Amino acid sequence: MNGGYHRPVLLEESLHALAIRSDGCYLDATFGRGGHSRAILARLGPRGRLLGMDRDPLAVAVGHQLAAEDGRFRIAHTAFSRLTEAAAAAGFRRGVDGLLVDLGMSSPQLDDPARGFSFIGDGPLDMRMDPGDGEAACDWLARAKQAEITRVLRDYGEERFATRIAAAIVRERALRPLATTCQLAALVEAAVPTREPGKHPATRTFQALRILVNRELEELAGLLDQVIDLLAAGGRLVVISFHSLEDRLVKRFIRDQFRGEQFPRGVPVTDRERQPQLRPIGKVIRPGEAEVVANPRARSALMRVAERLP
Repeated sequence: MNGGYHRPVLLEESLHALAIRSDGCYLDATFGRGGHSRAILARLGPRGRLLGMDRDPLAVAVGHQLAAEDGRFRIAHTAFSRLTEAAAAAGFRRGVDGLLVDLGMSSPQLDDPARGFSFIGDGPLDMRMDPGDGEAACDWLARAKQAEITRVLRDYGEERFATRIAAAIVRERALRPLATTCQLAALVEAAVPTREPGKHPATRTFQALRILVNRELEELAGLLDQVIDLLAAGGRLVVISFHSLEDRLVKRFIRDQFRGEQFPRGVPVTDRERQPQLRPIGKVIRPGEAEVVANPRARSALMRVAERLP
């Protein structure tokens, strides 16, 4: 079982950023189809350990197969906002030496119409990473008020035609259930007066609904809240994001942890007194031209790296 092929984004860059030690303990919080995890395992020695996590049961099935092949690896079926709990259950009690978070969707998720993440093929309007957990997108759209739909499309999709699209959704659902991906995509396409070059008019709407259904920003905030306690001194945080909302959260978190405790202006303090927790490593990293040509889905990826201070 391979669960479909997924090309890991910024693979070599993320491996370099993790500064992998052969006997280290590492955590891949977004296992997907295991591309990053397999590459990490290839750099670990016999005493090294890796824990993978994922909400998607199909990804977890691939993880169980990898765990059966390699005793250094374990997989946890859980949201990454519970990473401290998952790490403790895996026996990572002294802190981890590296945490990798790839916030992108996997190609098998996007390419399978039955998952409802994409309008490339028609399928049920679901969008849940774990189909057994939470409310499907179609069910939320069936009950949400127009103002709430507008807010979600504006805030999570940065959709400038959010009001028009929300009104069209409310009109449509009064006539028939809004149940499929192509039905929603066609509705959005008809509702907006202009389109962004090279982008389907429904792209931002689908992004917004996926973020809502899976509580993606709340999950990321929950993960970041645990990073300081989870990482060992010198441990690396590596986060790959794909839209500005995610990247903004990560950027601010690293900045705030590097600044440490804030004192009133003019008060003389040392770095020790500020107690910074992380230091940023380098600048934001983007895929090179060759990677984007080989994998167009990598074009919006941004990677930020930070190191846990003693």
